Amino acid sequence: MRKYRLIISGGGTGGHIFPAISIANTFKRRFPDTEILFVGADNRMEMDKVPAAGYPIVGLPVSGFDRAHLFNNIKVLGRLVKSLFLARKTIRDFNPDMAVGVGGYASGPTLWMAASLGIPALIQEQNSYAGVTNKLLAKKADKICVAYEGMERFFPADRIVLTGNPVRADLEEARSRKEEALAFFGLSPEKKTILVVGGSLGARTINRSIQGALDQLFAADVQVIWQTGRYYYEEASKHLKAYRGNTIWCSDFITRMDYAYAAADLVISRAGAGSISELCLLGKPVILVPSPNVAEDHQTKNALALLQKEAALMVADKEAESKLVPTALELVADEARLKRLSEHIEAMAQRHSAERIVDEMVKIIERQK
Repeated sequence: MRKYRLIISGGGTGGHIFPAISIANTFKRRFPDTEILFVGADNRMEMDKVPAAGYPIVGLPVSGFDRAHLFNNIKVLGRLVKSLFLARKTIRDFNPDMAVGVGGYASGPTLWMAASLGIPALIQEQNSYAGVTNKLLAKKADKICVAYEGMERFFPADRIVLTGNPVRADLEEARSRKEEALAFFGLSPEKKTILVVGGSLGARTINRSIQGALDQLFAADVQVIWQTGRYYYEEASKHLKAYRGNTIWCSDFITRMDYAYAAADLVISRAGAGSISELCLLGKPVILVPSPNVAEDHQTKNALALLQKEAALMVADKEAESKLVPTALELVADEARLKRLSEHIEAMAQRHSAERIVDEMVKIIERQK
């Protein structure tokens, strides 16, 4: 069997890291002798998550540009130069058949150097609005795997393949386990369930919107699975102490996200590309609250791509504290509207994304050989 060597680069957030690991796992499953090396950014979450998934990783000192304090970018440029040299050394030492970039700081220097050394490169762009790094790298990439239609405005049309974003395999398997999932959270099958998630670190606006509307939530005939994220759990717990009853399950982290989705009749979420891909595959009605603190406001653009197809509702971050919970309570009580949103979002799903990306990778490597 053919023995491949791959470099996969990028990270910074779960939205970049989980698809990267999914691509690696799929390639390994098909070609067990493959050697895979990840390249990430020092002090970012990939330096923990990738080794936990069983892969070696090299860290680059690269960081993002500081738009608020331009003088700080002298240091940023210094780190970028160091990262380019380290990326070149890593690529020469490892000698990969291919380099894959999933977005995030590290993918820039890694793919740039790979292409300059004649190594075939593939980009996986998760968002509906391409990031600066991927737009620059597109000129050097052999293929660009995208999750949304209409990406020709960012990339050369002849290199684009619509594959969708890879998601965790366990999520789809849990679709039929609603009863089991509700039991896991100690919730009732008689009530509608709202799942509130803001990412692994949490989302301040979403948490404050829930905290400020606990009276409304306890008065309504609903139950809530509330993931606060690491930074907001203590504050949320204090607010919940004033209430009795088991209609709100609250934690900083959900270990069984498959069960959380399975239990939910409605989801409240940020509009990261990975989360949206999961919601499409599962056909979950969602209210999106795009984060305003991301590069090029890409979460709003992700959300608008769904709104245009009547596949989600959106509440702006600045309006969330007054509008989010009333909108959710009105929607979760409207069975016909939930069904319509579910059908429309599921129609946008791109299935078997990791397999399709691996197909493209193999074609490029074999063509090169």
